Amino acid sequence: MPHHTISKITTSIRQFPLKKGDGTDAIHTNPVYSYVVTHLHTDKSTCGTGLVFTIGSGNKEISSLIEGLASPLVGREIEELMSQFGVVFRRLADHPLYRWLGPHKGMIHLALASIANACYDLWAKAREVPLWKLLIDLTPEEVVDTLDLSYLEDELTREQAIGILSENQSSRAKRSEILDVGYPGYDTSIGWFNYSDHQIKTKVRKAVESGFDAMKLKVGSPEPERDVRRAYLVREAAGDEARVMLDVNQNWSLPQAIQRTKALSGMSPFWIEEPTQPDDVLAHQTLAKEIAPIDIALGEHVSNRVLFKNFMQAKAVRYVQADCTRVGGISEFITVSLLARKFQLPVVPHVGDMGQIHQHLVLFNHMALGHEALFLEHIPHLRNYFSHPAKVSNGAYATPQEPGSSSDFIEYTA
Repeated sequence: MPHHTISKITTSIRQFPLKKGDGTDAIHTNPVYSYVVTHLHTDKSTCGTGLVFTIGSGNKEISSLIEGLASPLVGREIEELMSQFGVVFRRLADHPLYRWLGPHKGMIHLALASIANACYDLWAKAREVPLWKLLIDLTPEEVVDTLDLSYLEDELTREQAIGILSENQSSRAKRSEILDVGYPGYDTSIGWFNYSDHQIKTKVRKAVESGFDAMKLKVGSPEPERDVRRAYLVREAAGDEARVMLDVNQNWSLPQAIQRTKALSGMSPFWIEEPTQPDDVLAHQTLAKEIAPIDIALGEHVSNRVLFKNFMQAKAVRYVQADCTRVGGISEFITVSLLARKFQLPVVPHVGDMGQIHQHLVLFNHMALGHEALFLEHIPHLRNYFSHPAKVSNGAYATPQEPGSSSDFIEYTA
């Protein structure tokens, strides 16, 4: 196998216009979908590409942080680097000068995510395989060597992580059919906050015709009756058997979350997502008890593995929405997925990457960890900008075949 040594690190910023109403929610009313991209150039023609998602601002600051944090990677050969990436990840996250800006959250952690994702992309390209294939072919020990399990020892030790992977190896073959049939998706693009009722009805019908049996509506309006009306509108258009998720995007206080979730219970939501302030573990714990059997989904704004651990310990979450462009990249995503497997909780990622990287990661979760192949969020708005956009048909993600993590934009194809 040829060696690929990192020779230079550059960054770029990509910002994309959205059509009116697209991407809107109760908090983020005028988003500009954006990425701060890490490029790991090598002594070969291969270049690793790492994405981190924003909605328009702070990109220059994140870019500067990437350049500062990633500089120790220059001169490292990718196989050697990834053989001990868990150690590298912790050193980058605990940089003695940058750590104060987090720690392990905010722009500093977003920069780390972009760097980490570029490392995994380069690793897969160097081996000339798609990321999912790279990951499932690793031994349990090799997977765990890429992870930082610090501060998790009370719930997940290295030995336990290796054990989860090892225990699921013998049953992997019966789960491999997912590679042929595709990973189920759910459609978020039917229900953005600023869509009219007519748009929602039209988009729900189109989603059903396209094979989706699950979809998500944005709620959290200042007028609770608007949320109720629109939720029942989706239920009527999608049918009684469809799974309809409701996403608050953190806009409710705890008392509001209790009252308004109960008001919406009649349309049988599959989950209520990000119902209140994302750091308030105890509020979510209280809410979970109050609104049962309706489940809570969260993770889009849970910044690191320790907070995820706390939510799981408190039984404050059912559906874990870790996002490798919001936590510290693919490494921390896998760590959270291992935690969730121990707690027997499903992982349904939030897709700030538009599903490009996560289509690989959910295959790994299902095949290597034994996670249920529930569904993966689908947001199609940026697909034309990627060199190898995720292919979704009949409501399912086709298994990607190109080397890497599907993160290259058209202009940056190596």
